[in-house]
Amino acid sequence: MITISLCLIVKNEEQVLDRCLNSVKDVVDEIVVVDTGSSDHTLGIAAKYEARIFHFDWIDDFSAARNYSFSHATMEYILWLDADDWLQPADLERFKALKQNLDPAVDSVCMDYYLAFDPLGKPTAVVKRNRLVKRSRQFQWRDPVHEHLEVEGNIMLSDIAVSHGRVHTDSGRNLRIYEAHLAKGGTLSKRQLLHYAMELSASAYYDKAIEIYETIIHDPVSYFEEKLDACDRMAHCYHELGQKEQELQSLLKTFNYDVPRADYVCRIAYYFQELNDYEKAVHWYELALKLEMPGDRLYGVNQAAWTWFPHLQLTYCYGKLGQLEQAYEHNERALSYAPDDPDILYNKQLLEEKLRCK
Repeated sequence: MITISLCLIVKNEEQVLDRCLNSVKDVVDEIVVVDTGSSDHTLGIAAKYEARIFHFDWIDDFSAARNYSFSHATMEYILWLDADDWLQPADLERFKALKQNLDPAVDSVCMDYYLAFDPLGKPTAVVKRNRLVKRSRQFQWRDPVHEHLEVEGNIMLSDIAVSHGRVHTDSGRNLRIYEAHLAKGGTLSKRQLLHYAMELSASAYYDKAIEIYETIIHDPVSYFEEKLDACDRMAHCYHELGQKEQELQSLLKTFNYDVPRADYVCRIAYYFQELNDYEKAVHWYELALKLEMPGDRLYGVNQAAWTWFPHLQLTYCYGKLGQLEQAYEHNERALSYAPDDPDILYNKQLLEEKLRCK
């Protein structure tokens, strides 16, 4: 059985740290906490779990802090988490089994990362992360913000998921770090350029973000997933600017780089739904239901678009078109994903009443 060091970097995480550490304490053999300047009870919570606590002077560089935390790990493998991450009980049991049976030849274990949840607690946004890595390989973190861990070798895909629940954020911090870096004459990698555009968009600098997304889309060496992401995010910018035609064209560009995906097809459908063009919306939602989700996808997946969302929207659109039988059928399909959802149950009651009156 392997041994595991948990490594975290923290600052003022008293609201979430106990949940994080309590969820993994039974699967890790050591906890390394690197504090970057907490002024609350974060360190007291860490001490309760007998964590080894170190201080790191913040230098606007997440990779530097994470690499420092890795340098203090002493076990065979390193698990990294953020303080607002946790393992749900089923994933903890899967992790225990992994720890018991992992082939020591494995260099990295890639796990799902649940970034967002619907009101019933089901994940709606999922990406993959190299989450458990062999310490002897001395893998390093890169980039000061939106950092990533560079790994190679024998990488295993697992069915374990880490859940994320953000409580607080400094919305302008990442953009400030990028702007300071560029002001000093620094350059950005393609990956960092995409994240820079995302931060610009988050701060409502939509025109500047669009310029960067266009650069990524037209770069012949950009990875196709990055082009897809850029098209999708550019569509959001145009939506916020009220430029509807450009929004649609941005979404249609995704077909240049891959087969249709429900993530983007549902957005096209919603575009027409917002225009009250329900027949076109129905066409695109129905298409989304016929698509097959790509397997082992490393970039983000909008789970809702591949499951209940098209059915729920078709309930609405068919209802607007007066096609109540189709509306009821799709509401039942949506209900199969969320049997206790009050809105879907209300739809069911309302549609049944209307169908009885026909």
